[in-house]
Formats: sequence, C-alpha cells, structure tokens
Amino acid sequence: MKEIKIAVVGNPNTGKSSLINAIAKANLQVGNWPGVTVEKKQAKLSYKDYILHFIDLPGTYSLTPYTVDETITRDFLFLEDYDVILCVVDTTNLERNLYFVVQLIELEKPMVIALNMFDEAKKLGYKVDIKFLQDILKVKAIPTVAVKEQGVEEIKEALIEVFEKAIVPTKLPYGEELEDLIKTILYRIKAVKPDLERVSLAVVFKLLEGEEDLLKKLGIELDRREIENILKHIKTVHEVEFSDYLLDVRYGLATGIAKMVLQRPEIRRETLTEKIDKIVLNRILGIPLFLLVMWLSFKVAFDVANPYIDFLDKAVNEVFRRWIEAGLSSVGVTDWLISLMVDGIWVGVGTVLSFIPIIGMIMFMITFLEATGYMARAAFLMDRIMRYFGLQGKAFISLLMGFGCNVSSVYACRTLEQEHERKLTMFIVPFMSCGARLPVYALFVAAFFATHSAAVLLFIYLLGIAVALSLAVILHKTYFKGVSGPFIMELPPYRIPTFKNLAVHTWLKLKHFVIKAGTLVLAFNVLIWMALNLPWKPEKPEDSILGKTGHLIAPIFKPLGFGDWASSASLLAGFPAKEVIVSTMAQIYGGDVEDNPQEELSFKEDLKELILFFAEKTKEVGVNLISTFRIVTLTAEVSEEGTGILSELQNRFTPASALSFMVFVLLYFPCMVYAATVRIEAGSFKFVCQIILVTFIVAWIVSFVVYHLARLIL
Repeated sequence: MKEIKIAVVGNPNTGKSSLINAIAKANLQVGNWPGVTVEKKQAKLSYKDYILHFIDLPGTYSLTPYTVDETITRDFLFLEDYDVILCVVDTTNLERNLYFVVQLIELEKPMVIALNMFDEAKKLGYKVDIKFLQDILKVKAIPTVAVKEQGVEEIKEALIEVFEKAIVPTKLPYGEELEDLIKTILYRIKAVKPDLERVSLAVVFKLLEGEEDLLKKLGIELDRREIENILKHIKTVHEVEFSDYLLDVRYGLATGIAKMVLQRPEIRRETLTEKIDKIVLNRILGIPLFLLVMWLSFKVAFDVANPYIDFLDKAVNEVFRRWIEAGLSSVGVTDWLISLMVDGIWVGVGTVLSFIPIIGMIMFMITFLEATGYMARAAFLMDRIMRYFGLQGKAFISLLMGFGCNVSSVYACRTLEQEHERKLTMFIVPFMSCGARLPVYALFVAAFFATHSAAVLLFIYLLGIAVALSLAVILHKTYFKGVSGPFIMELPPYRIPTFKNLAVHTWLKLKHFVIKAGTLVLAFNVLIWMALNLPWKPEKPEDSILGKTGHLIAPIFKPLGFGDWASSASLLAGFPAKEVIVSTMAQIYGGDVEDNPQEELSFKEDLKELILFFAEKTKEVGVNLISTFRIVTLTAEVSEEGTGILSELQNRFTPASALSFMVFVLLYFPCMVYAATVRIEAGSFKFVCQIILVTFIVAWIVSFVVYHLARLIL
C-alpha cells in the first residue's frame, strides 16, 4: 500500500482540529514535536489502497512566524518531506484565508482546500463558485462541515487524486517587477548551488525577505549585501521594505480571487454574532456577564460531578478494596505485599481517580466555552484590565487554562509574541488552581466547610487570581520589564459545538490527568508506602522514614497552623504532583484506623448496592441542576462507614488551619511536569528554581496571613 503524507494547515479558528478529528476518529495519536512541548497530532488511516498519514500542524495566519507555534508550521512546510497539503479554510472569512492559501501555493506542492463551515457561509447568503476557484488555482476545493463530518470522504478522494496526478497549483501573477526579481534570484541560486534541482517560489521570497534562520536550515545563503542591491529598486520606487511590498501584493491577489469566486448578498443583515456581541462585549455589562458565565459553568460542573465522586469513592475505596484484599489473601499473598497492593497502590491511585468526574466536568465546561467562541471574547474583555498588570488579553486565556492544568497553560503562553510577557505569564501560572489540587479541596471542604462549600471554593480560586496578578505587577516593574505587545485576536462567530466534538476534546485534556494519576502518582505512591512502612512496620507511622522527615520539616509550617509531621509529609509528597497529597493522607491516616472485622463477601449484594447507590447519585444530579442557584456541596455527605480519613482530619486540624493548608496547596509549586515544561519553554533551569523559591515564599506568607485572620473569624 502506498503511503500519502499530508500536512494539515490553516488559520486559527477555521475548524482544523474538528476536521482532523472527523477524519481520524479513534486513530488520532498525540505526542510532542521534537525539542519542544507543542502538541503534535498525527493519524494514519487505511483508505482503499492507500495509507493516509495526516500531520496536524499548529494554526498560523502566515508563513512568516512570530510565535513558536508558527515557526514549527513554517519549518515543517519548508524542511520536511510530505506529499500533499490540506489547507482548512473558513469559508465565512474567505478573503483573509486566501492570503494564507496564496503563500501555500508558493511552496509548489500538491494541495487540497477544505472549504470548512460551508453551512455557515450559506446561512449568511454567501455563494462560492467552487469550480471557478478550482480552475483559477488548479487545486481541488471541497466544501466541508467538520462538526457534522460532511465532506470527509470527498477530502480523502481529492487527496489521493492530487497525489496520483501530481497536480501542483498554478503560478499566480505577481507583476513585472516581482517576476524580474524572481528570475534574478533563481539565477544567483543556481550559480551558488548548481546541484539544486528545483527551488520553490516560497524559498525565493524567503531569501528576499531575509529569514536567515530558515535559510541556514535550508543550506541556501546568498550575500545579504547582494540581496539588498537587488531590492534597492523596490525600496526606492515604493518607499517600503520588501516584506511590506510583498504583503500588499499577496493581499491584492487574495482580494482579487475572492471577488471572482465569492458573491455576498447586496443587503447585509446583522448577524446573530453581532447582536450577541453588542451585549457580551458591552463596556458596562461585559465583565459582570463574564463572571456570571464562569460561575454558572462551575456550578454546573460541580453539581453534576459531586454525586459521582461519592459513587466512585464508595466503589473504589470500599467495595473494590474489600474484594482485592480478599482475593490476594485467598491465594496466599504475604501481608506486606497485600499492604503494598492495597494501601500503597489501590487506595492511593484509586482515591485520586475518584475525582475524575469533577476534573472532567470542569474541562468539559471550559472546552464548551472555547468551542462556542466565548473564550476569545473573554480575552478581549480582559485585555484592558490585564494591561494594568503588565500583561495582555491573550495572557488571560493562558491563565484561565491553568484551572484545568498548569502545564497546558505554559503551552498556551507560546501565543504571546513578547518574551517578557511569556516568561511573566509562566511565572504566575502556578497560582491558578489546577485540577490536581481539587481532590485536596474536596477532602478538606467535606471535613470542615460542607455547608459553605461554594463560598470557600470561590475564595480559593479568587485568592489564586489575586496573588497571581499582584505578583505580576511587582515582577513587571522589577524583573520582566517591557512594553506589552498589541492585542490581536480573531473573534470567531458563535457556534453550538456538537457533544461528540466536546467529548473528544475533553478526553484529550482529561487523558493527561488520567495518565499522570496512573503512572506518576502510582510511582510516588509506592515510594510513599515504602517511606511509611520502613523500617518495616514501625509501631507508629511517625517512626517511619516519612514520619521522621515530616517531623524534621514540621517547624517550617507550625506558624501556619498545621505543623504536625503528617501534614508536613503530605506537602513534601505533593511537591512532585499535587494528586499525591490526598493519597498520602489516605495512607497515613488509614494506618491509624483499626481494621474492620472480616465481612462475608457477596458479589450479588455488592453489585446491587453499587447500582442502587449510582441511581441515588444520578437522581441527586438532577436535583442539583434544578436547585436554587448555589453549588449544593463540594462533596455530598459522607456515610458513617466512610468517615475514617475525614474524622482524622477533624481531630488534627481546625477550620482555620484547614483553610491555611488549602491556601498553601493552592500557592506552592504545582508539579514536576510543570517544571520540566517551563525548563524546555524558557530554556533555563535557573528560571525554574526561581519559580520554586518564589512560590514557596508567597505560599508561606499568604497562608500565615489567612490562618491568623481565619482564627479571628471562624
């Protein structure tokens, strides 16, 4: 079977990811580009007698890059070996998208254009002469609706056709002046590199524009003074730099093509998006509406997820645990191995995984807001406010993503053009409360603040934001000095995403947490178990290696209200990954609880119990959603049988110290994966060490203040 390697490209917000998901489905593989942390999506599909290998490149408006994402796309298109370009175009913004198409044509590679969102263009009254577009450009143009999987089969057929027939797009007319320059440069290149078989028009323009980093990678270098002499005529006659002149020519071509193939209605009606934006982007109403939208999103997330957290907790830590212990005992497994399997692995990882519903729902709601187009508006609204803190609106999106995962926030910083803004945003990202901290909040809120869970949770999230922005002001004026770049972001039309697309994108985000909980947390749980049980089976947990280490560092946390060995050891264990804090506490406090007498196991009774409990919790979800506008609880009431760890917390903490502990978890260094990501993105281990030191100091100071204020109030 022949393999066709396809580079999938397009402007941001053209539905490229939705189209690649519609084509790839379960075959999508996600990794990272070599040397960087940008997500790399690939898929291989068998279709007829071919293997279609799709590479989904980061979105970009131009092949002249300003961000790392755009550089990856440019380098791949110029340096890598591929067969066909699949360009995904937003049909409702055809003229702007054709500017990018013009640049792709200059690569002189077989190309297929996916005219995506074709249904939306029809609703606007647009008429696209597809046949004329194909005749002008000598490319295959296929109308698609990615979210409905329309046009997918036609795209596959077109890719095979242009590959087999080697159909290269037509050469566009650039005018006499540019044509003469092109001939001159081609002659000079041939003189320097006579062995080169073919040089694309795109490479010629890169030589004229002077993109030295790309030219070095291509191994094509001409004397820059010679190039400047060649360009002297353009600069003299048109009084602009060559790059600006070329931009005007390309836009002229894109505008001309759009006028020939696109008909718009004579009387333009106000779109639904424009009507909604009059309210959503209103200077007075915009920010209050944004806060309301975010509050409602969290309400729905918690009200749906909380009952299922209880269900998973019961299933994992009660029912399944009993069967695992019984199964291991029945085959003669030694006590120490049972302890490792149950206490070290199952209870630890199982406790973390029981919080999948809440993490998944928060990611689902954020994905929904992104897909509808509202997140771009949120960034626009916040731009004015963010500039007071030395940042711009795009940084707000990076910080907002931190509520899902701090690591993905670091990835999102790559859209910021200014280096000082990128580094400043990376520095304050740890104060955004990521999903890994939620299990800690859930545990302590259930123990101390069950009747005021909404207020406590809102306080935690707002405190993180306040600390982040306050530190941003200080760092911007002292360490990361510079002028914020202009805020340029497309506001896509409002769309109602399909549940299938939301599910796919949410799973891709949630999978990171699941893999992390199943691997990283597993490894650290085993280490924690060893530290808690060595020397073997100490009389008291505090006599173990972990206990002695906890005692050693406990004085640091005593002024914060929780200076006992167990809480100190849990914070130490949470340094590599916050999920480990809850599982460590489960192991420490679980060891203090006397074993229950052996019960007779009944699969039928346990299954019946779980089914009834699931039905009860599902009913609770419905009650939550139709209840008054408040989050019912962060976790539902804990049954008498499941109060072990909660009762231990209530014995060891006060409400004030519990709040202080949650604040410290919120503010100190998030995890080692974040550290590794920042190390790669910033290119400095020293920068990572600075973040670790500053976050610890800030966490200690703020927790100290919160604890002593809380003692006066609670």
